Amino acid sequence: MTNPTLETRPARAGLSAADVQGLADQLAAARRDRRAIPQLSDAHPGLTIPDGYAVQRVARSAAGTVLGWKLGVTSRAKQVQVGVDSPIYGFLAGEHALDAGEMLQVDQYIQPRGEPEIVLFFDHDLSGPRVSAADVVNAASAVAVGIEVLDSRFENYRFTIPDVVADNASAGRYVVGSPVPVAGIDLRLVGVVLEHNGDVVATASGAASLGHPAAAVAWMVRELAASGEGIAAGQLVLTGGLTAAVPLKPGDTLVATIDRVGSIELGCG
Repeated sequence: MTNPTLETRPARAGLSAADVQGLADQLAAARRDRRAIPQLSDAHPGLTIPDGYAVQRVARSAAGTVLGWKLGVTSRAKQVQVGVDSPIYGFLAGEHALDAGEMLQVDQYIQPRGEPEIVLFFDHDLSGPRVSAADVVNAASAVAVGIEVLDSRFENYRFTIPDVVADNASAGRYVVGSPVPVAGIDLRLVGVVLEHNGDVVATASGAASLGHPAAAVAWMVRELAASGEGIAAGQLVLTGGLTAAVPLKPGDTLVATIDRVGSIELGCG
């Protein structure tokens, strides 16, 4: 597989409601059929980020209970590379969750890749247009190590930012380790190690996510506030990939370890 290719396109007026539904249907069919499709912006070259979120909301309304949220493009270097100045977000529903120890059946996905995540848990609501990183740290009830499995519905992981937003930030599956208290852990400085089939393939720190994982979450909460939404009690947040994502195939094992937080292993069948 190739690395994700992000492109920029000119802005224009938003899509019609019929267009939004049609694009959501295309992505739903791609997920159902396990078949990659051309990026949406090939046929809609003026696709905007708000258009992408409109398409994403159609999928969210059909997904049932939202268990949490996920962040993407949280690396400053990646933002500069693709010409954006903020992350993106997606939602997590029941269909995305894997139990610890449950195998990922690779043939159920199009082009799965795994990456390590810092996962924050919230036991009360957090919302508002002025939420800060400090507010997020104070509100988080626990932290855990996670592995997110990305699965772009676009051919060769080729997309613009509006495309990947529409595709729910390439959400596939996720697995989370045992939560531990956040108090006393500086999430900027924790060391992250990703092992693939027993080999260390990447290292990072928590600061790889927008300088601090809580800063990425605070940005998302402020964005959600515009539509009267936020993090609800009982939800979790995947705070953004901390290393490059690793392509997965049957027989693979992926282990993510975060200093002072724990480890989680994902096996692939």
